[in-house]
Amino acid sequence: MAEDKKEEIKIIEINEEYMKDRLYVFRGRKVMLDTDLAEIYGYETKNFKRQVKNNIAKFEGDDFMFELNDEEVEELSRCKNFTLKASRGSNIKYKPYVFTEQGVYMLMTVLRGELAIQQSRALVKTFKRMKDYILENRDLIGQRELLQLSMETANNRIEISKINSDMISLEKQISDVAEGLKDVVTKSELADMMNSFISDDDEKWLMFNAKFSSADEVYESIYRQAKSSIYVVDNYIGLRTLVHLKNSPTGVNIILFSDNVGNNKLHNIEYTDFRKEYPTVKLSMKKTGGIFHDRFIVLDYGTADERVFLCGASSKDAGARITSIVEDYGIAKYNSVIVGLLKNSPLVLPK
Repeated sequence: MAEDKKEEIKIIEINEEYMKDRLYVFRGRKVMLDTDLAEIYGYETKNFKRQVKNNIAKFEGDDFMFELNDEEVEELSRCKNFTLKASRGSNIKYKPYVFTEQGVYMLMTVLRGELAIQQSRALVKTFKRMKDYILENRDLIGQRELLQLSMETANNRIEISKINSDMISLEKQISDVAEGLKDVVTKSELADMMNSFISDDDEKWLMFNAKFSSADEVYESIYRQAKSSIYVVDNYIGLRTLVHLKNSPTGVNIILFSDNVGNNKLHNIEYTDFRKEYPTVKLSMKKTGGIFHDRFIVLDYGTADERVFLCGASSKDAGARITSIVEDYGIAKYNSVIVGLLKNSPLVLPK
């Protein structure tokens, strides 16, 4: 899977302006064309597509990649950005494949070489800067768009972390085989490459079970262990708090205990849209009464499976600074506190 041999490869500088001209919306998703990605990575389009086809199992499903149909090709031909490129000699001779952001991240596990790593890092950083601008200027977009963006961002972080974890767990299983294959990337190399995409200012991390992990993935992994109930005690809640709960086990009763204070607090429109988007999530909210400083997660309260986790930061920040989550095995002392919380009045969110 070596990069194309060329006398000279023009390295594309990836920034927000460059990306804005190469992002299209099809089937409700922002996507990039195979031709643009081939250009970024220094490939001829046919050779770029060959790399993808050689690893097609990684791109199954529209969440990663799909081929445009006739109507979408026609729509693309009318797109201003594409027309500008077409005037320089490009045209649509085939049905392009397009890649979602998640698909672009998956490409990073396929394409090798110094240029590939350089361009992959630039793509990750640019995606993040574009999203951070929107999040920091949230008044410029509607709450519904912000909800979708927050969920999409969290999903992508989790996917990268899962890929990284999978590569590490598989390393030992294939080490004997990989040793004899000089031209095949080892899983440890791939894990190192994925780690290299994420610098201190690219991801949000926390300490859990004696190791640093993706904050978003840790919250979701804890919630997935619940059998009957999830109680989250956190006075500072936001969109990310809801995002973490969306994949909780079906039928689990979830209560958020919060006074919803601080900047960028959760609003009713966000909560309402979340409930519509995930109708199977059994979620309600109650006040904490202003007596809590720390944050807690309680799983399966009142059962033999009850567990309590102490959280160093608010769930909405999801490890914006280095923090930790630890399990407290002395759960009996929390019983009277939880009994009191359950008696509190419902939390009313601002409009």
